Amino acid sequence: MKKRILITDNLQKEGVEILKAVPEFEVDVKNEVKPDELKVILKNYDAIVIRSATKLKADIIEAAGNLKFIGRAGVGLDNVDLPAATKKGIVAINTPAGNTTSTAEQTWGLIMAISRSIPQACASMKAGLWDRNKFKGVELYGKTIGIIGLGRIGSTVAKFAKTFGMTVIGFDPFLPVELFEQRGVTYATLEDLLKRSDYVTIHIPKSDETSDLIGDKEFGYMKKTVFVINCARGGIINEAALGRALEQKKIAGCALDVFEQEPPDFSSALFKFDNCITTPHLGASTNEAQINVAIEIAETIKNALLGKGIMNAANFPAVDAESQKVLNPYINLAFRMGKFAGQLVSGAIKEIEIVYSGVMTGYKVAPLTLSLVNGVLTPILGETVNFVNALDMAKERGVAVKEVISKAEEEFVNCMTMNLVTDKESLKICGTLSANLQPRIVKVNSVYVEAVPEGGMLFINNNDRPGVVGIVGTVLAEEGVNIAGITFGRESRGGLAISLVNVDSEVPEATIQKLKNTKDILFVKYLNV
Repeated sequence: MKKRILITDNLQKEGVEILKAVPEFEVDVKNEVKPDELKVILKNYDAIVIRSATKLKADIIEAAGNLKFIGRAGVGLDNVDLPAATKKGIVAINTPAGNTTSTAEQTWGLIMAISRSIPQACASMKAGLWDRNKFKGVELYGKTIGIIGLGRIGSTVAKFAKTFGMTVIGFDPFLPVELFEQRGVTYATLEDLLKRSDYVTIHIPKSDETSDLIGDKEFGYMKKTVFVINCARGGIINEAALGRALEQKKIAGCALDVFEQEPPDFSSALFKFDNCITTPHLGASTNEAQINVAIEIAETIKNALLGKGIMNAANFPAVDAESQKVLNPYINLAFRMGKFAGQLVSGAIKEIEIVYSGVMTGYKVAPLTLSLVNGVLTPILGETVNFVNALDMAKERGVAVKEVISKAEEEFVNCMTMNLVTDKESLKICGTLSANLQPRIVKVNSVYVEAVPEGGMLFINNNDRPGVVGIVGTVLAEEGVNIAGITFGRESRGGLAISLVNVDSEVPEATIQKLKNTKDILFVKYLNV
């Protein structure tokens, strides 16, 4: 029986032809399928290839029947419910590298446009005006460009900046300082970068860590002559704060290709400013980029369906059928341990060491390592990191990953121990499985606990004093946050203690501050595991 593939949205013909050329495949192209229709027909397909227009929400995925693969021709998987796909056993695949050049070039198009008022001058001439004095621009040569995020796109932007004779400085909280020089970029703190730059351009994923990274305080650091550019993700710059900065002339102008809500609210104050240039998320909208991602996703889906391996899977590690049944619970444990630790530490990650003991040592532990490293990097890199590329992304950022197979008798029979080292601190976490194969964190540094790494959690360091736990419960109750579970541990009587609180909803920052201001509570962090 042939494998059936459904292509929705407008995939370039080069990608369609690759799939149609395979005798084992039956390919249907149906653009602009309505959600109700998609829910009915998707159960008849083995794979679906989409771009950004098709929304695969949980109800559609749940009705997907025999669907095995979702292929996204592009980086973002915002339009795919990944937890629902994972629960259903559907592998979601994207194309993380296909639009690097295109997005870097879009950035430079916006930099040139805002520097020389090109859109405004064009509109003026079309209105029958010849107003040369009104549109006096600024040169790029000799200026300082501050690049926030030095991944593939940010590093490409840096190369382009050198050709314009610009001074290039960069900030990336998750990249070791020694790698900046290799990329021809001078390291700066975020505050220093904002103070020194004539141009600030953003090239980081949106995550809990980077949401609203640039707000009122950050605009206050900037020169009044600065231009701000965002071709990454909407929401990294707080749009209300950006509007205020433009209104109060705190910056010279901005250029945006992405927005918090897409399409945006066109009644927003941003659209009234002549010095705010906007484009409708065109970063990947070049013929070359669309052809590249179409070919990449077609080849990837072809190989996956033919059993030749899975590349760029965003939610599933490659495991052979024989090992899968044993390793899957540990893969889940590894990812949750990594995500737990990745949100807890500060600074640039230098080293991840994983020590395996017990039943895991009888199998190839590569899938476990991939899953754990993916978990560590997910809070930092968001959708750009997955189970397949996690080690490459770690290497790109100068993170040493070490696997240790231990035959020694450990504290726990089947144990996975992670030693995470950053340029500021180190963290040791031990995890295992409960009797019903559910993940458990059983030790944090030297403190024994038995925590369930799932959903929203509060990690609290406190002095071991009477009443602390009661205060935590009272504060959360006052703020309407329900406690789903809680576990404690301490180094010694009256010493440092850890409280791990599972909660049913996100804990507001004001509540966290309230806890931090409580006597004997030393540290509080909300984690989404």
